[in-house]
This record gives sequence, structure tokens and C-alpha cells, in this order.
Amino acid sequence: MSTHEFDTLDDLPADQRVLVRLDLNSPIEAGNPTDNRRFERHAETVRELADAGHRVVCLAHQGRPGRDDFVSLAGHAELLAGHVGREVQFVADTHGDDATDAIDALEPGEILLLENTRMSDDELPEADPETKADTDFVRTLAAHVDAYVNDAYSAAHRSHASLVGFPEVVPSYAGRVMATEYAANTAIASREFDGRVAVVVGGTKATDVIEVMEALGDSVDDFLLGGIAGELFLRGAGHPVGFDLDPEADLYDTQWERNHGLIEGMLDERGEQVTLATDLAYAAEEADDDGGGGGSRAEVAVDDVDEKAVSFLDIGTGTAEAYADVVRDAEAVFVKGALGVFEEEAFSVGTVTVLRAIAETDCFSVVGGGDTSRAIEMYGMDEADFDHVSIAGGAYIRALTGQSLAGVDALKRAADR
Repeated sequence: MSTHEFDTLDDLPADQRVLVRLDLNSPIEAGNPTDNRRFERHAETVRELADAGHRVVCLAHQGRPGRDDFVSLAGHAELLAGHVGREVQFVADTHGDDATDAIDALEPGEILLLENTRMSDDELPEADPETKADTDFVRTLAAHVDAYVNDAYSAAHRSHASLVGFPEVVPSYAGRVMATEYAANTAIASREFDGRVAVVVGGTKATDVIEVMEALGDSVDDFLLGGIAGELFLRGAGHPVGFDLDPEADLYDTQWERNHGLIEGMLDERGEQVTLATDLAYAAEEADDDGGGGGSRAEVAVDDVDEKAVSFLDIGTGTAEAYADVVRDAEAVFVKGALGVFEEEAFSVGTVTVLRAIAETDCFSVVGGGDTSRAIEMYGMDEADFDHVSIAGGAYIRALTGQSLAGVDALKRAADR
């Protein structure tokens, strides 16, 4: 078995009919999926399998029933084909006769994408692997393939049929995305670092930040805080920030009510490890018209804020430079969440300054947390300057906090068998 605790594509026998679970879940615009890093990453696994002469059957999901983004995967097949450099056939069926006939007809090197797994009643909701393995969906497809490959690390925290059912009944392997994501995202728990370890935590969800800090407290030297979570921690430290100006917005107050005890406890117990912003940025015209972001950048020292009168959209330049200095002295840096509204260039200073410092420093680095990785491409940085850029959101959080992932556990059990 491989050093990843599960079998990988290196262990896959030749000439297999392979069922490959990808995560192509994407923003939908005008009914069509938007191209993104997930297609590019998963295409590497699919291309490797096709080039080796396997018959490749792909599974993926899109949205959830009842939501606007719950659509067919026909458009996903076109995008995937562009990244793989080969035709990707599509059949609008999950496990009926059309699907099994198309699987049986595949020739070596051909690729097929089946319809949205969540259009099968057997896919959702979450259930134990044995229950999912006994569904028509899993039993039908398993009878038409030789092997199963899970490449969908970003969905691996879900106990859905396509993620945990097949490893119970079919020889199973980790794809390249699964193996690299797992190794990088569990490194903070599994590797020994001689120097300082820093974790940059931001984004909009205070609960995620607290869970990461609680789980990693004994192995991290510096937590660098920003985003909405960082402002809530400033509130916990006694500053008059971290609440909603617009009661309809509900970005701060509800999270504060749920988490203020934990935030204050974290500051008491781990105050030496927690670094808070000393200055914050806002849209200059907002002070005059109470508008949102999008304007020129203005900054204020946290100690000079007597009452919150504007929306803060980024950490200040001084804080960004101080965080960058911490990064330059670290042996390992993990990023979870953005430090500001980096999509607007005026408020990208915090996120981009810290990411550039990481890129220029000879440290082990993992960048994750949903959209944060988009800032790398958006501001002209090279992904190769980071050890790993994760495409996972919820699974990345679970890995950082030491929680198990149902899809990974299923692969480990399959390898043991």
C-alpha cells in the first residue's frame, strides 16, 4: 500500500474499466458551469487514466435538488474535454440502461461523464457506507466497472453514495487530486516542523476560525487574523468594532452571539499566539454617504476607532506588513480564508501582501479556504511558488481541525481489505 494510507493510481492494474468520482461543482451562469481550477486539476487524473488505456467513466455532482444551480452536467463534459484534450462523451442518465450501455460500449482511452449524481435518489442524504453500498445506484454501476477512483477530495467530508458506497464493493484507489490534497492538508498534524508555524485565518465564518484555532493551538506559534472573523476577535478584545451597521446584513452580530464566549476564551488562553489587526481599511466615500465598498481606500488605527461608523473591508497596510514579517520568519504557513475583500483591488492589500510574502519565502505553504486561492491567479502570482493550493473548502477545514473525512476513510478501509 502507498505511504498515503490508501492505494493510489500507482497501484491500479492495467486495462481497467474505471469509475472516477470528480468534484466539478461550479458556479452556474445562465444555466452553464463556469470554468475554474477544479476542471484543470481533475483533468490531470482523467488524462492520465485515458492515456494509460483505461476506459474512464466519470461521476460528479452539481448543486442540490431545489436550488438554482442544480443542473445537468452536459456543459461540464464540454469544459472537462477542453482541459483533458480528449472528447468526453456525456449521457443524461445516472445508472439506468442508457448509462450502463454507454459504459459497456467504451473503448480503451475513451472517457464518459454520467449525469449529475444528485439526480439519483440514492446519492443523498448522508448515510453509513454499508447502506450506500446497498443502493441500486452503487450496485448497478459497480457491476459494470473493474475499479473505483475517488479524486473528489473537496467533497470527501460527505457520506454520499458516490463517495463511500463504491469502496465497499469495488477495488478502490485515490486519484492525483485526492492524494496531493490529503498529504498537504494533513501536514500540519502529521509533519514535524523545526521552526515557527503560522496560520493565516480570515474569511467570513468565525466558527471555522475558532475550530481551526482550537484544534491547532498546540502546534501553531502564530495565528494571524483578518476578515470578518478577525474583526469579531477585535470586538472580543474590547474594541468597538465587529458588529453590523446594517441590521439586515447579519454578518457580525449573530456570529458574535454564538461565539463570543469561545472568542474571549481563546484570547485569554492563547493571547500570545493570536495576532490581531492594528489598523483597518474602509471605502473613503463611505464615511460621507454610508455606501458600501468599491471606492478609494482609507485606513484607521484600531486604537483610534471610538465607534464603528464604516464597514471595514480589509486589514490595514501596517497590519499587512507586520503579518508578512511573521510569515518570512516561519518554516510553515497555512492559509484559511481571505484577510479582506480582495476581489476589489483597493481592498486586496492584506490578502495579497501576505500571499506574496509566502510565495517569496522558503517555507512549507498550503493555501486553502474556498475562494482564497483565486487571489493567487487574480493578482499575477505563480501557483508553483506555493507547496499546495487547495481546491477544497469544507474538507480543508476538517483536515486542519483533525476531523476524519468519510471518503478518505472509505479508501483506507478498501486498502486494508
